[in-house]
Amino acid sequence: MTVARVSIQTEDFDLQAEIAALRAGNPRVGAVCSFIGTVRDRNDGSDIASMELEHYPGMTEKAIESMIDEAHRRFDILGARVIHRVGLLQPLDQIMMVAVISAHRGESFRACEFLMDYLKTQAPFWKKEQTPEGARWVDARVADDAALSRWGITANNA
Repeated sequence: MTVARVSIQTEDFDLQAEIAALRAGNPRVGAVCSFIGTVRDRNDGSDIASMELEHYPGMTEKAIESMIDEAHRRFDILGARVIHRVGLLQPLDQIMMVAVISAHRGESFRACEFLMDYLKTQAPFWKKEQTPEGARWVDARVADDAALSRWGITANNA
């Protein structure tokens, strides 16, 4: 069974099950690196009661698929999986997961960090935060030129 490389979904996910599916039946896997992002209760100095994430279906998946292709070109990895949730989320909820498998840990670590830097700075997501002052829409992408330049990416060509 082939595991989808990208899932944009409202429902939560089980890290253990996702990693088991990613590495299933592949005896070449010697390393798994994963990252889980969660909802914080504060952002930009304000309390956050909840957040709602939105995306453009089809466009978002295509953009993330393209970056996974780039990770395969740059690093000696055997596979990668990205899950990103959308919809209404509460503090402590899981927002997203990146998991990478490879024969050796260094490649998994680098590829996971590469994908995380892309997701945090370039992936097309928007969020509405509920604060004591009311709701506010924010671009979920963070300007981080250092993260992008580490990989030779500029905001214009990502």
